[in-house]
Amino acid sequence: MAANFWSSSHLKLLMDQEEVDVVHSPDKERGLTLEEFKYIKMHMANYIGKLAQFVKVRQRVVATAVTYMRRVYTRKSMTEYDPCLVAPTCLYLASKAEESTVQARLLVFYIKKQLTDEKYRFEIKDILEMEMKILEALDYYLVVYHPYRPLSQLLQDAGMTDMTHLSWGLVNDTYKMDLILIYPPYMIALACIYIASVLKDKDTTAWFEELRADMNVVKNISMEMLDFYDNHKILPEDRVNAIINKLSLKQ
Repeated sequence: MAANFWSSSHLKLLMDQEEVDVVHSPDKERGLTLEEFKYIKMHMANYIGKLAQFVKVRQRVVATAVTYMRRVYTRKSMTEYDPCLVAPTCLYLASKAEESTVQARLLVFYIKKQLTDEKYRFEIKDILEMEMKILEALDYYLVVYHPYRPLSQLLQDAGMTDMTHLSWGLVNDTYKMDLILIYPPYMIALACIYIASVLKDKDTTAWFEELRADMNVVKNISMEMLDFYDNHKILPEDRVNAIINKLSLKQ
């Protein structure tokens, strides 16, 4: 594993928003819009979180799994890589990468409890086959740096550890978006501290100035998050299923 973020593959893999917001041709042909593409990724991030609760892995494993899932879809289409199989497989792979291994059979058991539709009742071999495809799609780059550690260090430095719970929750929410693919983790942590300080009515201007952080980037991330909170709607299950069904329809 790379000793730090600056020498890691994670830094090299950061992308621009325009590169992330690409609906691949096979998905476009099925009528998938950019908004629907984002909804499926958000829904699958939530699904990974639900499965993680059943198999009892820590938040870092969930964050890594969601990052893998989002990275896969910058390179592969959802038509070729079924999101309902990619999501649990990313959790399986992340559990190994983060040394909290979950058995494939346990995942399969809980997938069957979660998804009643016969076509999504995957078996162990399906997970193992998709794992190899995902590894290839990721170019075997499995190192992910998350905002959690810089968040804790920065809050300590600022003497604002009383905002840990709120800031941590904000970081968790960033995985419902593509921020981890676009911005360095410490910038995401700073944006979460910035939002938390506004919510708690704390003046952090001097501290941010001392840090010499790029406030344009911090505010851009913050605006994206606030925009997400303003516009985020939980889609009904049947609406999500209708979007996913577009991908599996025979043309």
